[in-house]
Amino acid sequence: MIRIRNLTKWYEMGDSIVHALDGVDLDIPAGEFVSITGASGSGKSTMMHLIGCLDRPTSGTYELAGEPVDQMSDRQLARVRNERIGFVFQTFNLVNRTSALDNVAVPLIYAHKGGTRRPAMRALARVGLGRRAHHRPNELSGGERQRVAIARAIVNDPPLILADEPTGNLDSRTGRQILEIFHELHAAGVTIVLVTHEMSVAAQAQRVIRMRDGKILEDRRVDAAYREELLRDEEAGDEDSPASGSENG
Repeated sequence: MIRIRNLTKWYEMGDSIVHALDGVDLDIPAGEFVSITGASGSGKSTMMHLIGCLDRPTSGTYELAGEPVDQMSDRQLARVRNERIGFVFQTFNLVNRTSALDNVAVPLIYAHKGGTRRPAMRALARVGLGRRAHHRPNELSGGERQRVAIARAIVNDPPLILADEPTGNLDSRTGRQILEIFHELHAAGVTIVLVTHEMSVAAQAQRVIRMRDGKILEDRRVDAAYREELLRDEEAGDEDSPASGSENG
């Protein structure tokens, strides 16, 4: 699904250059559930923006399903974002003046598809919100708004979902409910890349990638022992400590 080689992203900050991403190699097979984690400034959000075709790399190559994304035009990238990638953000990014149903239909409208009501209702039903379709976001709880955002992300049936801190604005119980939806999507064959600073959330994935200073510090499959280690790290407040026996990416 995702093949990245020597990917870099540099920003000019006054007289200095910030290496937000510094020569990263990464492969994510189709159907995998991956968490990318690290402290603020580690490069995890930059990685998500590049994977999501929201920004262009300074150098390096990125292939999505075998196609060289780094060589695409702006119009091609827009089509990839609309058709192949679903986005879920911490702040929901919903339009408050319109209904949940209309919010979910937005990607279909951008794709110039007719008959948006039925697929939008189907997406809302998948996240358990069919009865709330005509409510506006300000009439919904935080968890319900995030469900609407997930429904919007999946309405085009994209093979890849990118989630940036999807539980960050939610209480722990609601966060667990949202993660259950991601597990259901993964079980249905969707590739999920979840960016988070919470080790308890990262531990839900099949594989955890830890970043620091724009590089991959650790790339490791999640088993019971490693999951416990991640939870201990969260309790200790250590987001960067690499676990023993890691596989460096």
